[in-house]
Amino acid sequence: MRTSLSPDSQQPGRINRALLSLFMKRATIAACEDIAEGFRLIVLEGPALKAAAWTPGQKIQIAMGSAFVARTYTPIDWDAAGRTRLIGYAHGEGLGSAWIRRAEPGSACDLFGPRRSLDVSAVSAPLAVLGDETSIGLACALVRHGGARAETCLFEVGDLEAGRQILSRLGLEGGALFGRAEDGTHLDAMEAALPALIDNGAVFVLTGNASTIQRLRQNLKSRGVPPTRLIAKAYWAPGKTGLD
Repeated sequence: MRTSLSPDSQQPGRINRALLSLFMKRATIAACEDIAEGFRLIVLEGPALKAAAWTPGQKIQIAMGSAFVARTYTPIDWDAAGRTRLIGYAHGEGLGSAWIRRAEPGSACDLFGPRRSLDVSAVSAPLAVLGDETSIGLACALVRHGGARAETCLFEVGDLEAGRQILSRLGLEGGALFGRAEDGTHLDAMEAALPALIDNGAVFVLTGNASTIQRLRQNLKSRGVPPTRLIAKAYWAPGKTGLD
């Protein structure tokens, strides 16, 4: 028997059900794999996903039991058979983390998308993806589907061992990890890697923590990197929920 996965046991109201039916696609969780501490690889499938036109960098929004409350994820791939995969990172006690932890094969969910989030399709220069645990799915999508374009990945993480495990599982062994320090000194090491990337002509994709993005963007601008070489998208910020 398939069950609808939501943070609580309340059934959605009539208006909510109508909105879910009109604007969202029904999907079933086909598989879940624990690939590192806090990280799960989740496979979604369904007839409604077959017609989707997906490009790397696009997002989906999964309803958390309501059409009015959703959390955003970046698919790492999407095939013509209607199967897509995402990397879920469970941290804290929010709705998104609860959904990631409780996801199980056979459960159903409603999703909106894929839709535009970060578009690098016109970029032919090397990409430098800078972010954190929430950025790894995006990096995987860009690396796997980037063609001949070169990519460099730098991530700040709270657990270096878990970071190494997930990068190995996803084929991102070339990515650099920086253990997160409470005083932010790990960002000094990330910034030390920027000059070589700047000299290589990289376009910088900054995602993850809003405050980290702000610091790195300011550093890049101070080094003369023009806005045309900066693409930024905050996935989360301390004290805020539901960023996409």
